[in-house]
Amino acid sequence: MRRSALIWIVALLLSFTAGRADAHALLDRAEPRVGNKVASAPREVTLWFTQKLEPAFSGMTVTNAAGERVDTGKARVGGNQMSIPLRPGGNGTYHVNWHVLSVDTHTTDGSFTFQVGQ
Repeated sequence: MRRSALIWIVALLLSFTAGRADAHALLDRAEPRVGNKVASAPREVTLWFTQKLEPAFSGMTVTNAAGERVDTGKARVGGNQMSIPLRPGGNGTYHVNWHVLSVDTHTTDGSFTFQVGQ
């Protein structure tokens, strides 16, 4: 009897901890894709995250191979998506740096590159 009660208590405790996750808004996907090569410079970069974002505290920048910003300014944030328009640019490596605050108050940041041109 004691053993079955102990198993029941352990199972109950595991059910509480298994459902709990320290949630963070992680990068789910990007367009252009992370590390991808595209023929011409995109008009914008769009990122999707695993959670909804807090617009006032989320943003990104995009720079070209020379380190010059090619984004047009403030990113648009809605739900779990963030986009930023780009100025017409040339070939080379583009660097995307992002930081977000999810609606559950966890912050994350990251960066990636993609290639433009042949």
